[in-house]
Amino acid sequence: MESKLRILLDYSAKINREKNVDKILPILADLAKNLINADRCSIFIYDKNKNKLWTIVAHGVERIEIPADKGIAGYVFQTGKEVVVEDAYKDPRFDKEVDKQTGYRTKNILAVPLKDRYGQTIGVFQAINKLNADNFSKEDLDLLRHVALYASTTIETKDLYQKLKKAHEDVIYRLSHATKFKDPETQNHIIRVGLYCAVLAKEIGWKEEDIEIIKLAAPMHDIGKVGIPDRVLLKPGKLNKEEWEIMKKHTIYGYEILKGSDSKLLQVAALVALEHHERWDGTGYPYGKKGEKISIYGRMTALSDVFDALTSKRPYKPAWSLEKTIKFIKENKGKHFDPDLVDIFLKNVSDFIEIKERLKDEEPELENIPRDFDFFY
Repeated sequence: MESKLRILLDYSAKINREKNVDKILPILADLAKNLINADRCSIFIYDKNKNKLWTIVAHGVERIEIPADKGIAGYVFQTGKEVVVEDAYKDPRFDKEVDKQTGYRTKNILAVPLKDRYGQTIGVFQAINKLNADNFSKEDLDLLRHVALYASTTIETKDLYQKLKKAHEDVIYRLSHATKFKDPETQNHIIRVGLYCAVLAKEIGWKEEDIEIIKLAAPMHDIGKVGIPDRVLLKPGKLNKEEWEIMKKHTIYGYEILKGSDSKLLQVAALVALEHHERWDGTGYPYGKKGEKISIYGRMTALSDVFDALTSKRPYKPAWSLEKTIKFIKENKGKHFDPDLVDIFLKNVSDFIEIKERLKDEEPELENIPRDFDFFY
């Protein structure tokens, strides 16, 4: 009992230190495996679209996917009952196909349902092959039941986090696309710019949290265009000097909209909005910042935005070829763009192309936007 208490304390410390929900389930699987001396543990969750159970964690194999009404796991999922199987091959509920596929020999099984806070079964926690005895005991069942409670909570938290994250992204993309009735940029354009920035951030070696922040902040780069009068934003043809000065203020308007928040995401987005038209050589706007005085967020977004603008068809211009675009970016290394970011871009251009292909634009609407102006504004 003392050894089990030590195991519980060690794993409790690991769980408390872990901030990533995705990494908690493998820790819980390892905890159960060590607590009850099982050879393997698996955590199945239910995919209602496929009506299947699949292993989000499985010792010894990468993934198992089974029909939700097959095998011991399927029985536990369907009935919500705990099961102790002393001899798997003598139990008619046991599905031998998984052993055939994996080459593993199942002897005995302990399985408990994973239930949400409403009592609905959302998965199955399964242990296979007791190592230091012939069969799993009642004590083993009690221990697995307790670990399963933590697993159920973790799965619910993960699901809730994913839903909140999706809602968060939707709000950001919709707000970033608020100018769609006034400006020809597509929603896919703003999403792509964020994904390009994420590629650059990953190659620099940023933490996952920071990569996610720039992915969501960069799409807000043009949100300040909501403050530009229609007579300027929708004007056909070239802008005159006065109108151009008005247009450039979209960077400051965006910054004013986003600044002052305690949220790091909005702090980064404010810098992106302000600086995405600044240039490495100091010839950009609104303030003519130069080199590293421009935040890394602004420099990333500048390169990503121009790449996407050049390679996209717009009512006022055809799409440039990839070759022509790369040539332009190379020529502007150390001028328009951070030279280090250009090098990273060139090494990872295939990732940019994949994003571009995966999130293609629909044909842009031509109505009310017969413009012919510098698309880098």
